[in-house]
Amino acid sequence: MLLVTGLAWPEASQAQKKEVKLAEKYFNNFEYALALEAYKKAMEQTEPNAHMLQRIADSYRLMNNSKEAEFWYAQVASFPDASPASIYYYAEAAKRNGDYAKAKELYQRYGNLVPEKADMAKSLAASCDTAMLWISRPLSYKIAAEEKLNSTSADFSPIQMPAGALIFSSDRLSAEGKKKQSQFNWTGNGFVQLYLAATASDSTWSVPVPLSKEVNTDYHNGPASFLELEDMLFFTRTNSMKRGRTKTNTDPTSWVGGAGKGGDYINRLEIYMAKRQDGAWADAVPFAYNKPKEYSVGHPAVTPDGKLLYFVSDMPGGMGETDIYYCERLEDGSWGKPVNAGPAINTSGRESFPAIGGDGHLYFSSDGHLGLGGLDIFKAEGKRSEWTSVKNMMYPLNSSRDDLGMVVDKAGVKGWLSSGRESATGSDNIYSFKKVPVECMLVGQTIEMVAQPGTHIKKKVVVDNVLLQLFEENIGSLDETHSDAVGGFGYKVQAGMQYTIRGSKKGYLTQTVLFTPDCRFSIDSLLVEMVLYRDTPNVPIVLENIFYDLDKHDIRPDAALELDKLVRVLKENPTIRIELSSHTDSRQTRKYNQDLSERRAQAAVDYIISKGIDRKRLVAKGYGESRLRNKCSDYVECSEEDHQVNRRTEFKIISK
Repeated sequence: MLLVTGLAWPEASQAQKKEVKLAEKYFNNFEYALALEAYKKAMEQTEPNAHMLQRIADSYRLMNNSKEAEFWYAQVASFPDASPASIYYYAEAAKRNGDYAKAKELYQRYGNLVPEKADMAKSLAASCDTAMLWISRPLSYKIAAEEKLNSTSADFSPIQMPAGALIFSSDRLSAEGKKKQSQFNWTGNGFVQLYLAATASDSTWSVPVPLSKEVNTDYHNGPASFLELEDMLFFTRTNSMKRGRTKTNTDPTSWVGGAGKGGDYINRLEIYMAKRQDGAWADAVPFAYNKPKEYSVGHPAVTPDGKLLYFVSDMPGGMGETDIYYCERLEDGSWGKPVNAGPAINTSGRESFPAIGGDGHLYFSSDGHLGLGGLDIFKAEGKRSEWTSVKNMMYPLNSSRDDLGMVVDKAGVKGWLSSGRESATGSDNIYSFKKVPVECMLVGQTIEMVAQPGTHIKKKVVVDNVLLQLFEENIGSLDETHSDAVGGFGYKVQAGMQYTIRGSKKGYLTQTVLFTPDCRFSIDSLLVEMVLYRDTPNVPIVLENIFYDLDKHDIRPDAALELDKLVRVLKENPTIRIELSSHTDSRQTRKYNQDLSERRAQAAVDYIISKGIDRKRLVAKGYGESRLRNKCSDYVECSEEDHQVNRRTEFKIISK
């Protein structure tokens, strides 16, 4: 056995060298699917070295397969001479796979290895903490895979057509009723083509079919944008160009790289436009600013009025690897020169896949803004190069993998997006999403404010066993309960709904609280206090936060909010009649203060009457400075806080 093994070794060694040489050729020609096969065959002949493992890891990374990339970069990292770049890519793969703790550790390790990149590494490590926080507090969306649209390959960037149909991009290897496509040796899948899926009678999708040859060539085509106003399709088409000496971007999912014809060629994107006539696409015409010999122009997104065209390019002068630009349509129908969308949108990374939402906002993907990993989807408010805000769409609309190609309805609450989140190979799928109401917990307490003897200070006192009824504006009565021994109660409520809680107990006026929950996450809690008033006649009750401008009696907006609460008390207790009184401090003359308090009391009563309360139930009374609550009379030095105690608005029940 030893003799046989010794005799076979030279042959195996030669076989290994042959496979390695072939693998290197494939790798340098961007044919990563073929390179992987060759490297793995070479590994069968001998123990792998760091270079070979690095090539395998890089191949998986460039094929967008972060799961396999992380495994192979881990093998590379075990070698003492592992390059800092491999540690960085190891961290990136771990982050894409959602292992943020490992990614954070690896970013820090990379920063230690490359001091000049320490700040960047620190920022990336911090982004892992942010990602974990966002995932722990998901936004309320229902997300579902579009099984009728998706294949085992990449399916992405849907756009909605009239009658509800979708056009999307896919690199599936075969099409219904057609022979098998050629393989794109970068990914091992087919070439990207544009497909149409009509809506079926059961509200699902019909079998996707490729667009005609006027749009789809034998090479990559897509993604696209549709201008319904002119029945015009704007779409990306990839061309294979002879490689120049300039540095090139090698992103397989969106930009340039091996054209399948050897290392002397490079992919460049262009925008084309095809008009639909009598249900068929006419000959496609190129966009005026295509320059495939110099740079790529692709990913069109046209505004519904046809006046602005956003797109992505790696043209010279940009801020990063790829930037978003726009062109404005001129009066003669031509397009003005490209303008960079500006630093609010563009970063040193990749900005791509712009889309105009039905809500009028710009949605795009980026790996340069703070995100969860890979490409995240962002929403920008504004237009052209003037943007007021750029917001990450957060989890679960974004994931640790690439997220892109968002379609949003007019209300901004439902649509479609593309994501590699559930894919073992990194291929994208199309998902529907819909915002659903957030259900959170309202935590309340029933109390009364009791004045402390000899002071103007009030203390909270629990009121137990209060009957509490919950109402929703559009539904009516929802629930009924009683506050417990410490006045506590709770309800499950939904964000954005308008609720009323009515509280009643013998010896107290019936009270209501109106609220619209603004809870963002299901783990949020809303705190509500219901302050109850005794129904004892002739006992003054101070209305808090009723303020007037200096020497004026007009009802300010903040005072109106407090008076609205009294309006609700009067409506809930229709048998009571009240005196509403106004009091001033001792400054100014007695006559001036008396007149001012009478005007203020009458203004408050008039406001309450304007809200539908019978005038006969109200008496306005001004007491001026005649009922001070402390020592601050004329010629007594007092603080502003002490004077404020005397400036008050009260009501008391004068009959039932």
